[in-house]
Amino acid sequence: MLSFIIIAAIFIAVIIGYKTGFNTGFFAIVFAYLIGAFLLGMTPKEIISGWPVSTMFVIFSVSLFYNFALANGTLEKTARWLLYAFRKAPGLLPFALYAASAGIAALGAGFFTVMAFMAPLTLLICDEAKMSKLVGAIAINCGALSGANFMTSGSGIIYRGLMEGGGYADQSFRYTAVIFIASVIFSLLLIAFFRYVPKSNRQIGQGVTFDKPEPFTDLQKKNLSLMITMILVVLIFPVLHILLPDIQVITFINSKMDVGLVAIIFSAIALFLKLAPQKEVIAKVPWNTIIMICGVGMLINVAISAGTIDLLASWAGSSLPGWFIPIAFSLIGAVMSFFSSTLGVVCPALFPLVSSLAHTAGIDPMILFTCIVIGAQSSAISPFSSGGSLIMGSCATEEERNTMFPKLLFQAVPISMISAVLFNTVLSFLL
Repeated sequence: MLSFIIIAAIFIAVIIGYKTGFNTGFFAIVFAYLIGAFLLGMTPKEIISGWPVSTMFVIFSVSLFYNFALANGTLEKTARWLLYAFRKAPGLLPFALYAASAGIAALGAGFFTVMAFMAPLTLLICDEAKMSKLVGAIAINCGALSGANFMTSGSGIIYRGLMEGGGYADQSFRYTAVIFIASVIFSLLLIAFFRYVPKSNRQIGQGVTFDKPEPFTDLQKKNLSLMITMILVVLIFPVLHILLPDIQVITFINSKMDVGLVAIIFSAIALFLKLAPQKEVIAKVPWNTIIMICGVGMLINVAISAGTIDLLASWAGSSLPGWFIPIAFSLIGAVMSFFSSTLGVVCPALFPLVSSLAHTAGIDPMILFTCIVIGAQSSAISPFSSGGSLIMGSCATEEERNTMFPKLLFQAVPISMISAVLFNTVLSFLL
């Protein structure tokens, strides 16, 4: 009965957040307190300790560093140069939009930031190129999602934090790398389908022109160099440790590497270089995302204390055939993400199930993590979810918005979800 109440609380928190527009994290904290203290007998200190401090710190520190590039225009300039690089192949425009979005997201801008400044730009380009805006929307949504899944970018860092909390600290980098690669492959296949299968989308790019962007300023060059340096610093030792696991020096340095702490060091360097005003950089920290992820994390911690997570994992492991479990979690993630955030709700809710389920059903946890993410991100284009809502908000007119809504809801979402199921089915047999 208690587990049912907790599961109901998670769904109610998501529904209230969706209906009111308020942050789901607030309601998750309320339920964590009421259920934990008055039904489970937890102390207030135990409930508060469920706030994932490590995850919060990483999101804060990494976003703080990349906010310098956002504030001084480095990210937007980089996106425009990436698009300009495809000027001689206008027929590949959807892939150019994907490359620009994925590249900026992988550099650390994160999904929401990329969508916020790529969506209006993309819709204007679609008008000029006489290209379907649905294709353009899917291209940048896939790009922002898969790019952000990179191991040192926003989503990838959150995945690693959740995996480490579930007991996969040593494998988190490798698992996240697989998620990133799988999401890139899935995205390219999905974009290719929308680009080449419908006849109406085959003739695009006629008459499109790419204006040459302004050169990077000296300040932006410094910022770009600093971002690339940080990525190299954070990546090189985990990669070397995988390739050379027996060298003690590399093992020692890798054990001391933390992307959040490294980001703070580079943020301090950025301050001394005066890359952007401190006040503006701090104001751009995604506090809304932090509250959502950490608030839901507190409620999930209460669920773990109540044994709900183990109960769900045991049920899935005993009631579903082993081969179908990854597919089931892909569908569950897609349905949840239809109305909510992949990072804020879906992954914090489903990732804790993986450890018990992998043990019970004898499934490689890497497969489950990957299927959850691919499934959840397949419905992020929904107009009720984060990606789709940002696209809808970028439409210039109400007429355009009314045209885009059914295309996202009845074309993009079903095709993406079906594609994700097929992709995850093949993936679960290959990995």
